[in-house]
Amino acid sequence: MNFDGEDLSHKALSDRLPSGETHVFRECDLTEADLWGAPLAGARFESCVLEQADFRKADLDGAVFTGGGGMRIRFNDADLIDVTFTDTDLSSAQFGGALLTDVSFTGCRMIGAALSSSRGTGFKVARSNLTLANLGGCSLRGEHLEGVRFDDADLSGCDFTEAVLTDCRLIGTRLLNTKFAKADLRGADLGQPDDNKLRAFTGAIINQTQANAILAARGITVL
Repeated sequence: MNFDGEDLSHKALSDRLPSGETHVFRECDLTEADLWGAPLAGARFESCVLEQADFRKADLDGAVFTGGGGMRIRFNDADLIDVTFTDTDLSSAQFGGALLTDVSFTGCRMIGAALSSSRGTGFKVARSNLTLANLGGCSLRGEHLEGVRFDDADLSGCDFTEAVLTDCRLIGTRLLNTKFAKADLRGADLGQPDDNKLRAFTGAIINQTQANAILAARGITVL
C-alpha cells in the first residue's frame, strides 16, 4: 500500500495497514499518527514528517527511513531488526524496550534520544549527532564509529571494547562504568581529561598529543 504526500497526522493507522504487504510512505505528514502495533515490516518512510509519531510495539523489521523525522518519535517495545535510518531527525526519540538488531543510523540528528533499556545485539552509528543522548548500557563493542558527536551524552555502562572512534567527540560525556578496553581513541576528541574519563579509558589506545594533554591537565610537562 502506497501513501504519497498524504496528511495522516493524528490518525489511527494500524487498522488501515493489512499485514503481508509492503507499505510505502512518501512525503507524508504523520505527526502524532497512531501506528501502535502496526505491521510495518519492510516499510519505507521517505521524507515524512514523524513528529511524535507512535510506533510502539510495531513490527518494523527491515524498514527503511530516509530523510524526514521529527521530535519525540516513540519506538518503545517495537521490533527493529535490519532497520536503516539515513539523514533522519530522531531528536528525543524513545527506544526503551525496543529490539535493536543490526540497526544502522547514518547522518541522523539524535539529540536527546534515549536508547537505554533497548534489547537485541545492538546497532551501528555514523556521522550522527548524539548530543545529550542516553545510551546507558548499550553495546558498541568492536564497532567503527565515524563522525559521531557524543557531547554531554550519557554512556554509563556502555561497552566500547575494541571499538574504533574516528572523528568522534566525547566532550562532557558521562562515562560511569563505561568500558574502552583495547578501543582505538586516537581519532577522537576526548574533551576535558578528568579522573572519571581516565578510569573509563583504562586499556584504551590514545596518541601522543592526547597523552600530553592528560599529563598537562595534571601539571606535568612533557619535553
